[in-house]
Amino acid sequence: MNYRNADLNLLKVFEALMTEGNVTRAAHKLSLTQPTVSNALRRLRETFDDRLFVRHGAGVRPTRRAVELWTPLARSLQAIRGALEGESFDPSLSDAQIRVTMTDYVSCIIAPRLMQRLVEVAPGMQCHTLPGTVVDFCQALADGKADFAIGAYNDEVQRPAFLRSRRLWPVDFACFMRRGHPLAQERKITPKKFLTARHVDVSLTGEGAVYDRLLRSRGLQRNLVATVSHYSAAYEVVRRSELIAVLPWSEGREAVRMDGLVRLAPPIAAPARTIELFWHERHETSVLHQWLIGLLVAMFAREPI
Repeated sequence: MNYRNADLNLLKVFEALMTEGNVTRAAHKLSLTQPTVSNALRRLRETFDDRLFVRHGAGVRPTRRAVELWTPLARSLQAIRGALEGESFDPSLSDAQIRVTMTDYVSCIIAPRLMQRLVEVAPGMQCHTLPGTVVDFCQALADGKADFAIGAYNDEVQRPAFLRSRRLWPVDFACFMRRGHPLAQERKITPKKFLTARHVDVSLTGEGAVYDRLLRSRGLQRNLVATVSHYSAAYEVVRRSELIAVLPWSEGREAVRMDGLVRLAPPIAAPARTIELFWHERHETSVLHQWLIGLLVAMFAREPI
């Protein structure tokens, strides 16, 4: 691409396609018609001698060349926008829609506080939470179905190159049971009593519980008699039955109602996890997204970094 002959207006179209992942949404963002954006995409392809974007579902997905271009262009476009428009963002005037995907456990902690804060500082903004797990939230971010994901990412899974994140808070795991449960009177549960007790756990994907993989790695097996698809359901099952469960616990910010429940340390500890805020790299140039990242980190990060 020759800078002297380049049409730099095409870079705005490139940015919109990267951030929106959809030709129609890109046209709406730029206040252009869809044929105009499609024509600009054709010229971009000719300029860079690459398809840049290929059809994927209802939208488009960037090629490897487009991703390579985006890294330096995103920083440059952000600098240009900051010079022309300033770095200020007035949330009180924003009518943006934000979509956040997370599990019900995380949502019970995040949603009430976030909604309250947005009413105070950005009353015109809309925030919609979507159900999601570590299995599918990367795809939701890639497809543009969600702006952010909040949750614990499996360390053993390789993270996609487009994923950006900030740490929020650590999560431990505790053994929960109803207050009148026979094991509730013991200060320390023996491994034998723990494994033979009747367990319930959460399976977000329908493929088994994560804790059982830990036990199998140690040659152990517990008496798992039930699984549910939501954390809130698991706490209620424990509260109303003789079943026990190893479930997440966020010290200092827990939304779980402890009425009727006892929390003890499991004899076979589950590794602590970290709740993180995730977004797609294409939002690196968005003042709105950067503002919300700052808001969430300020609200929920145990030690903002």
